[in-house]
Amino acid sequence: MQATFRRLYATLPDAAAVARTTSTPRAVRLRRLQKQKEAPGTGESDATPEGLTPSEYARYHRQLAKAELLRPDGTNPTEAEWLEKLNERRSRIRGVKKIVTPDGQTEAQVVAQKIFLPNILFRLVRNHTPPGQPYNPYEATFRIPQSVTKTDIRSYLSAVYGVKTTYIRTDNYLPASLLGGRVKGRAYKRAVVGLVDPFYYPLAVEDMETKEREAREQWLEENFQIEESTQKRKEILLRMTRKGSKDWRWRTGATAQRGNILKRIAEQRTARETIIAETKARLLEARSKGEAVV
Repeated sequence: MQATFRRLYATLPDAAAVARTTSTPRAVRLRRLQKQKEAPGTGESDATPEGLTPSEYARYHRQLAKAELLRPDGTNPTEAEWLEKLNERRSRIRGVKKIVTPDGQTEAQVVAQKIFLPNILFRLVRNHTPPGQPYNPYEATFRIPQSVTKTDIRSYLSAVYGVKTTYIRTDNYLPASLLGGRVKGRAYKRAVVGLVDPFYYPLAVEDMETKEREAREQWLEENFQIEESTQKRKEILLRMTRKGSKDWRWRTGATAQRGNILKRIAEQRTARETIIAETKARLLEARSKGEAVV
């Protein structure tokens, strides 16, 4: 398994490399800009031909200068070999180790306790896309519990969904502080995950064409009863807020709002005037024929 992840990590698609450059934290981009004096353009990657990022390139040459990469035979690994070893460590899966079978084959063995129903939630949200730039399909953004680590994220996505990841960047969001020591919202952790295979987030209902939007709304209503749930929620709220009023009694949904009340009054008035007009016409017709008016 680790060999497979190492191969996929090393053969990073061009679009995925661009996504990795785009999602680099702002502080890291500013620090690199001070050294490079030129930032990569839109749709370009800052990686070397061997696939090293500027940070990896600097780390490799720093270890090379300190003779930390010197092998027993007196040689040093190349950039590609060093990156392959680094990606092997990055792509490790928690609870899984690589073993060699008696017939010489390498396979992954689970050494930890298996968890069949994890009690953590991964909420998939849209990627942050600046105005005027296309959506990046080689990244996925999740909202996860703050206790989840990067290794947990990689293991969870691989074991549950079979998703192959490249890089993972996380940041914690704290709730806004209000007056009086109160807070607004909840704290959460955001994880930006690099993907080997592209994933296109479904369009929002507001961004769809008319026919597609109507079909989606109909499907949502048939499967989740959104409008019915909204109406019931309004009725429950009305019961909770008005049941304490004096001489108040529950009425049907047709007369629960002022607009509906006026509409109902207008309908009753129209029906009454229609009956009066029909009765008047019948009486005039009977008198013209000399018939008795009952």
